[in-house]
Amino acid sequence: MPGFRRMGRPGLIGLAARTAVVAGTATAVSGGMQRHAQQNAQNEALQQQAAAAQQQDQINAAAAAAVAAQQPAPVAAPAAAPAFDLIAELQKLAALKEQGILDDAEFAAAKAKLLA
Repeated sequence: MPGFRRMGRPGLIGLAARTAVVAGTATAVSGGMQRHAQQNAQNEALQQQAAAAQQQDQINAAAAAAVAAQQPAPVAAPAAAPAFDLIAELQKLAALKEQGILDDAEFAAAKAKLLA
């Protein structure tokens, strides 16, 4: 009878086709779940690495601060004493003597003090 379909159990080829479709779908779903789980694991590992790196940076900064706190403060170099110019001082004494501010004895005493 043309156009009439037989109802009932599917044939062997139909069962095989249906089984193949179900198996293929299961494999695809399983593979997708595995990829998703791997991606989640990778993301979590990256987040943990980033957190560990940030924590290490904080530890390094704290250690550097502790070392810096224990370093003695730099001591400023003492100011250089003004250079003593003996010739200039003797010339000043001579000028004071010539102006009459110092007599011969005061000039000799001041000169001896400079030369000592």
